[in-house]
Amino acid sequence: MKSFINFQDQVCVVTGAGSSEGIGFCTARTLGELGGKVALVATSQRIYDRAKELQQEGIQAKGYVADLMDRKQVEALAAQIQADFGTVDVLVNNAGLAQGGKKDKSDHFIDMTYEDWDVTIARNLTLTFNVTKAFLPVMKEKQYGRIVNVSSVTGPVVSTSGDSGYGAAKAAVNGMSRAIAIEVGKDNITINNVLPGWIKTAAQSKRGAEGGRNTPLGRSSTPQEVANAVVFLASKEASYITGQDLIVDGGNVIQEYKGPDIF
Repeated sequence: MKSFINFQDQVCVVTGAGSSEGIGFCTARTLGELGGKVALVATSQRIYDRAKELQQEGIQAKGYVADLMDRKQVEALAAQIQADFGTVDVLVNNAGLAQGGKKDKSDHFIDMTYEDWDVTIARNLTLTFNVTKAFLPVMKEKQYGRIVNVSSVTGPVVSTSGDSGYGAAKAAVNGMSRAIAIEVGKDNITINNVLPGWIKTAAQSKRGAEGGRNTPLGRSSTPQEVANAVVFLASKEASYITGQDLIVDGGNVIQEYKGPDIF
């Protein structure tokens, strides 16, 4: 039976794909399973292990190490991927938050240092700008492209104490995406955002797990469930969707009361 979605002969770049259980790697694997050629990017050499895993599954994949906050490295990365694969059709901006294994520092706004603010903005907003700017020209030249940013409900929709920098950055990513969508729509390029809520990972905190239990679906999402949303928006079939935010949070933001069910 023919697959509803396929990425046959498409080159897909996925950043932040170093973790074997993360959204990035789940996305890369699904794109590859659907026929895509996958370029995986991370800040450490573990990305070569992820690429090897996909290769062993019969997926054409290659790993790349780069600091995406360094614009010269991003430009070199884009040139190398295009040299290796010939083009780029899909870009998934998943990197951020814990780039290089260093998480953003959470602090009340009044206590946040200038350095902490600058790093958080660079890691969660400027990084996405850097990568998008580097790959957009090849999409514009070929008159086709799909860009999907893994944003967050934190910032664009809700927030929590200590997340002013992260929330500001993610809200800005969504705003940037809408402007880009208007500018490149006639070039057959779409750009959308996936906004995850609570995600179950090996490193999920007790607070995060409790938040997931109090969603309408009664659990956190898996990385694969977020990846599924990313893959759809990255497909040819999502051709009339652009500048949009797709929330994947088990219905958490639609409920006013988010505590345990006491009624």
